[in-house]
Amino acid sequence: MHFYVILYLMNKTHLTKTRFSNLELSDSIIKSLNQAGYIDCTPIQDKTLPLSLRGKDIAGQAQTGTGKTAAFLLATFQHLINDESETIKNPRALILAPTRELAIQIHKDALLLGKLLKFKYALIYGGTDYKKQQDSLKGDVDIVIGTPGRVIDFQRQNILNLNNIQVTVMDEADRMFDLGFIKDIRYLLRQMPEPEKRLNLLFSATLSYKVTELAYEHMNNPELVKIEQEEVTSKAITQSAFCPANDQKIPLLLGLLKKHQPERAIVFVNTKRCAEQLEGYLVANGHKVAVLSGDVPQDKRQRLLNDFQENRVNLMIATDVAARGLHIAAVSHVINYDLPQDAADYVHRIGRTARFGTTGVAFSFICEDYAYSMPDIEDYIGDKILVSTITDELLETEINPPAKRAPRQSTYQGKKPQSANRKPYKPRDKKQFNQPAIKKAVDTNPSTVKAASTTESPQ
Repeated sequence: MHFYVILYLMNKTHLTKTRFSNLELSDSIIKSLNQAGYIDCTPIQDKTLPLSLRGKDIAGQAQTGTGKTAAFLLATFQHLINDESETIKNPRALILAPTRELAIQIHKDALLLGKLLKFKYALIYGGTDYKKQQDSLKGDVDIVIGTPGRVIDFQRQNILNLNNIQVTVMDEADRMFDLGFIKDIRYLLRQMPEPEKRLNLLFSATLSYKVTELAYEHMNNPELVKIEQEEVTSKAITQSAFCPANDQKIPLLLGLLKKHQPERAIVFVNTKRCAEQLEGYLVANGHKVAVLSGDVPQDKRQRLLNDFQENRVNLMIATDVAARGLHIAAVSHVINYDLPQDAADYVHRIGRTARFGTTGVAFSFICEDYAYSMPDIEDYIGDKILVSTITDELLETEINPPAKRAPRQSTYQGKKPQSANRKPYKPRDKKQFNQPAIKKAVDTNPSTVKAASTTESPQ
């Protein structure tokens, strides 16, 4: 088994001259794409769809925000439409994503791009809605979209049958390795029909040795398609940095927000504690803020993301849990309030802006605590980041302090506990502690106090 390598550079317009209408897509798919405003292909779509639409396995590499999701969804739709077997057994396609946020986004894109199709979907991921997700698999589901852990859970309980899978998609395969899912992925692939009997699509921001090895083992002669930009970071992102002292970070952040009035911005921090402190200052100074960190329950996390996407909140504070897998349109600014400690995370963070051919701005604070990260970041991206001067005009001077948290109030509404009716404690008379036996024991050996106190006093 070997790879055929196809290597192209991303063009400056982000789009090619190839139209979806010129590809071997059904009329219902073309109509759905037109309604969604999809006319021209991105490079990854242009180079993979002609192959995958004819049943060729693909291992594709392209940066986040270049149209990978549409590339594998359209191939999946067409492959299932082409199935002319008389007895269709579902589910017929499985799309695996490393995070629940990415799985949710893929599901949304599937509903949009397949609006006029009659496919039924099941969205399954860990952390919430177990019974609801279980019930969704009982119907005649065509396409399952989910995270590896929850998919395995349902498969082992015989709730999800993978014996009839015709299309397998692995999105962000490099992230699967980072999160330790690779054993789960291999287990699931072994539960499906042989690679020759299904269409296999793998997409990743990087095609490392481990990822290509996975493709070699579990795909059918895949073609390796790489869409690379000339730089690690997009030219569409204007990058700059400031060197504030720690006590200047809040005034500088408020000043930048006041000056630039971002349409939608993400402020990245390194710790949950910093996120909470920053939230207090921003809320006190009139900003509507959502905080996204690793321990936010899934229901609340999705509610916060919806508020952000629908402009009820235009400022999100996030730890690196949000750096990958989130596809949020019109993020105009990314601010690294804390520099990331891993250089690769810098690229993922600022990649939340300038998506799908738009432009964006990225500010980074080179502060006292994380300044050591900047040389590694510049080496990683192969470029120097312009350091701007902090002027007096940039520092906000009128800053409201965070509101003090109200003390927690008891919600107990019943009778007073018995302890509330007890008389106050009254210490015993000190004379009781001057018994000769105890005093003598203390004088000679303090460790015998307990023993002496249990004996009777001499007559």
